[in-house]
Amino acid sequence: MKLTMSNEVDLGKESVKKLFWILALPAVLSQVINALYNVVDRMYIGNIPEVGGLALTGVGITMPIMTIILAFGMLVGIGTSARISLKLGEHKRDEAEQHLGNAFTLILLISILITVLGLTFMKPLLEIFGASQDTEIYASQYMQIIFIGTIFNMLSFGLNHSIRSDGNPKIAMFSMLIGAGTNILLDPIFIFALGLGVRGAAIATVISQIASTIWILYYFTKGKGSIKISRHNVKLKKAVIISIFSIGMSPFAMQIAQSLVQVLANNALKEYGGDLAIGAMTIISSISMIFMMPLFGLNQGSQPIIGYNYGAKKYHRVKDAVKIPVIVATLIVSVGWLLIQFAPELLIRAFSSDESLLEMAKTGLRTFLFMLPVLGFQTISSNYFQSIGQAKVSMFLSLLRQVILLIPCLIVLPRVGGLGLMGVWLAGPVADGLASIITGVVFFGSLRKLKEDKVNDCDKEMTSLHQESPLKV
Repeated sequence: MKLTMSNEVDLGKESVKKLFWILALPAVLSQVINALYNVVDRMYIGNIPEVGGLALTGVGITMPIMTIILAFGMLVGIGTSARISLKLGEHKRDEAEQHLGNAFTLILLISILITVLGLTFMKPLLEIFGASQDTEIYASQYMQIIFIGTIFNMLSFGLNHSIRSDGNPKIAMFSMLIGAGTNILLDPIFIFALGLGVRGAAIATVISQIASTIWILYYFTKGKGSIKISRHNVKLKKAVIISIFSIGMSPFAMQIAQSLVQVLANNALKEYGGDLAIGAMTIISSISMIFMMPLFGLNQGSQPIIGYNYGAKKYHRVKDAVKIPVIVATLIVSVGWLLIQFAPELLIRAFSSDESLLEMAKTGLRTFLFMLPVLGFQTISSNYFQSIGQAKVSMFLSLLRQVILLIPCLIVLPRVGGLGLMGVWLAGPVADGLASIITGVVFFGSLRKLKEDKVNDCDKEMTSLHQESPLKV
């Protein structure tokens, strides 16, 4: 039986190159839009008259909390998306819808819990995360609003992944565009025109997430979705929850680890460089996001192709679906590296005109992201294991960079030879370089094994491969 995703693309027959551009390009654009979502916020906040630097630092302190919210969105969203791709590849549409319905319920329950706990324990959390007396007020103003809107944040982010697995990447991109566009338009109105400052940025963010959520829920209920959220599928089932969490646990763990890293980094930065250093890291992470978010888009675009063809046992197509995004990702981060090393001021001044902050951020940016070119391969390779359902391997490779290597570096390097703040900056490239080497060993070992075990299946598909129309660019 021929299975076509939403009657748009055939993931099992269409040219892998063509599929990649059909699915990955909208996903990349979506992630770039998502990056702007956050980055533009910080640009506006950093340029608030008189208090921009402290306000930017305050928002930077909230990053671990935002990352935790994102982690739960990934736990459900990416886990569901991967399972939907696999189930559709196995021609099990009913099971795909069951995963979607359970995902909706899980997001509702988790977001309500986060809102209650976040509002209750916000002050001690901010203190743990590195807030000072000068910056806590801005962090509190921002997070009060964000916590109230958590349900819309998680619904818009978590369910959007499943639109791509349903074979509609353009619609997934449009849902992100709705949110980002609304946020960018409302930011200057609420921050400057209405004089709400940091609160205004948070209000604009929540309103934009509400707009995205409405669009996504319409798609999965009355819209063009080939799989639907239905009443009989929202009742939680243990087997489905385990199935979702088994895949989503890897990106979840990565984001929780990232949150822990952010907490450690904030406190190390506060100790060795003060509030100014936290502001510098906020700028660095924002610039990093600009170049890293497209890589996550490549992952999202290739995941349905990898998952579907792995489920359909078309293993030679799986390899092609990995090779292409690795090449593209490496090109993207290499361009980012050149800009960071040779034009750092151009990037930093978009966030702040403070000369002291500029000099500190310039050194930190060049050093912390020195190994950026290797992160393309590392990111895509980790996603490969996630896409084929090898959650434990994917989790290990993700945690390798974020926890196993980076946290010890953050703790040890600042104390080596009196490096101090420079040791914090050096932790990034040391961890990135070592993680990429280990990832390479595991990844290429897996591909060799796949070739040895599945060579007969690959031979069976060669005739079909030669019949595919070549991609014309």
